[in-house]
Amino acid sequence: MDVASYDLLSTAVLLLSSEGIIEHANTAAEELFGISRRQLIGIAAYQLFGADTTLQARFPDAISGKFGILRQDLVVDRSGVASPISLAIVPLHKQAWAALVEVRVIEHHILIDRHQQLSKELAAQRETLRNLAHEVKNPLGGIRGAAQLLEAELNTDALHEYTRVIIAEADRLGSLVDRLIAPQGETLEKVQFNIHEICERVYTLVRAEFPHLEVVRDYDASVPDLEGDLSRLLQALLNMVRNAAQALTESECCHAPRLVLRTRIGRQLLLATRQAKLGIIVSIIDNGPGIPESLHDKVFHPLVTGRASGTGLGLSLAQEFVQQHGGIIEFDSRQGHTEFRMILPLEQP
Repeated sequence: MDVASYDLLSTAVLLLSSEGIIEHANTAAEELFGISRRQLIGIAAYQLFGADTTLQARFPDAISGKFGILRQDLVVDRSGVASPISLAIVPLHKQAWAALVEVRVIEHHILIDRHQQLSKELAAQRETLRNLAHEVKNPLGGIRGAAQLLEAELNTDALHEYTRVIIAEADRLGSLVDRLIAPQGETLEKVQFNIHEICERVYTLVRAEFPHLEVVRDYDASVPDLEGDLSRLLQALLNMVRNAAQALTESECCHAPRLVLRTRIGRQLLLATRQAKLGIIVSIIDNGPGIPESLHDKVFHPLVTGRASGTGLGLSLAQEFVQQHGGIIEFDSRQGHTEFRMILPLEQP
């Protein structure tokens, strides 16, 4: 395709050098970024997408073809208005340019529909699991009670070992059932607090549980207080951080495991059912193996896990607790970088 043909496209296209410098921009790119073609040519492409240091660091590898076609959704500032976009970086071979960047604006209603669909799917699955959990709870208690009675009748320590296994497994399954049932019907106990209170408690717990893991705190001191159920949001954040820490410690490919706990203020945020003018974003970033591609669409579904020792409830419950506050949990994941974002609105709907 010659340069003039790109002007016929409705999506923004940038053609880059091997250093990531814009060498050509089509008409749609001028309209999208509100900058003339002459001004666009000669600047580093990553500068158009905000101060995202992670994206900036990924640009050279994306241009060289390390990720194949790199696709990422993000929010950019367009004349003072935050706009969600879909970004694709396509490496080019044996052509005059090293890479092509295609940018599409994502309509707000598409993202909201996507979040609403996730909420509906999770609600239906949780209801089914809770009904099943109620059916399992009573016979499970009977199995445990029978094992205790049997243990009292046995005189051999070797046989006691078997009954102790039965009791221990019944307790483990009972705990799993209780976690499935617990959130149903409970009301939020809202108080005013600062998100860093939760972050510090989670930091202390995780440092104690994973003493050899490097945990970095990157807080925005200007984040204001919010109103919510402190215990539920604490549990949600702890589930996410612990999940990341376990993935790091269980992975053999990560020689210097590192976890970052970051807070920022966000504007014009798209939540599960609406857009919030102002909110708090708590990010959990790790340099672990990443989430398998096959799990990306169902990572928040109950009982879905990529870890051999996982229950698949931690992220599901975290998403539920955050959605109860009108927020949502999002994530991006690839080999060497996984980021979960807990997004909470500061104003009530």
